[in-house]
Order: sequence, then structure tokens, then C-alpha cells
Amino acid sequence: MDVIDAIRLRKSIRKFKPDPVPKEVLQDIIATAIRTPSGVNSQPWEITVVSGRNLENLKRTNIEMLLHEVPATPEVPEVEFTGIYLQRQRELGMELFRLMGIPRRDRVKRAEWAMRGFRYFDAPAAIILSMDRSIGEELALFDIGAISQTICLAALNYGLGTCIERQGVNFPEAVRKYTGIPESKRQVISIAIGYPDWDFPANKIESKRESLENAVTWCGFD
Repeated sequence: MDVIDAIRLRKSIRKFKPDPVPKEVLQDIIATAIRTPSGVNSQPWEITVVSGRNLENLKRTNIEMLLHEVPATPEVPEVEFTGIYLQRQRELGMELFRLMGIPRRDRVKRAEWAMRGFRYFDAPAAIILSMDRSIGEELALFDIGAISQTICLAALNYGLGTCIERQGVNFPEAVRKYTGIPESKRQVISIAIGYPDWDFPANKIESKRESLENAVTWCGFD
């Protein structure tokens, strides 16, 4: 797939088919993605791919912890949005709920929706991106964001969809139990990956972007 087409077509997939993704395909995607540039070639990412029984056990444990109201302990602090950033977040949520037919005051359906992220949106595989605790957070997070995008773009070449999501690492001890990621690594983000279920309403969403005029300042082009 042409890289420009991939950038324009990529979207967050929130429901996947149960078909397993061959290990060889995931290897090809990651082999491409690790060509992502990083500050002074530090390559701070630690990549863990989980599937099969390990992933199913992780999904189940995440949901059990969520239902028992175990406090989430993400190892990268969550950002609280305000202003235009909060507005964009709310608009996305409202459009997803509209597509899914979830009334604003229906707490049961809203709770069911929230569980999806902790199940990696029923994906047959998940990628956990971590970093060593000895590395400064600021630059490493930039680099891990870059490789996350590259993974998602490369996946499109194989007919796969992805969703970058933090719920998958909100219970890091559960992740460690089924992946063996050591305490010396800080879990940053997860990526659900699999074959999209295009009949699922939320997968039809087209999230909005700001216009070029609002997003860009041009200097010296008079």
C-alpha cells in the first residue's frame, strides 16, 4: 500500500474478527517498524507481542480487575484534557455512542463499551510497548509514539487493523503475569491488532481533523 494512502486510510479499529494473525506477518510488520527513527538512535522501545491463551487470560484478568474496581496503576501518567482538547475527546465519544446506539444515560451499555478496551477490542493479538526505567521519559515517549504509528501503517499492508490504546496497560501487573515483562520496564502503551470486523458500527467512524489553516503556521513564504 502506498504510504500516503496508508496515512489517510488508517483508523482506530474497535472490533476484530477472531481469525488469528500469523506470527510471520507480525514479524514482518515489526521488522519494518523498527526502522522508525529515534533520538540519537536510542531505540528505547521494548516490544512484546501476546496472543493465544496468554492474551485470553490477560483479557479475562483485566475485566475481573475492572469489575472488582481495582484501581488502575498505569506506569505513564494519564493526561487530563481541557479546552479544545477535551472538546475533541467528547465529540469522538459522542459519535461512537451514536454509531453504537448507546444512549447518553445508559450506564450499563456505557460500562460494557468501556470493557472493550480492556479486552483489546477482542483482537487476536496485542503489542505492548515498554521502555527501560533508566531512560528519561520525555524523549523516549516521543520515540515510542513514532514506532506506534509505524506499526499501525505497516499493518495496513497486510489487511490488518489496529487500535492504539492505554486501557491495555492500565493494569500492568496483569500484563506482567502473562507476558513476563520485568519490573525494570515501564509499560507505555498497547496496540490491538487483527483483521477488522467491518460490520461493527464503531469501525465506520471517520474522526475529524482540524483544517490546514487552523493547524499550521507558515513563516517566510510571502
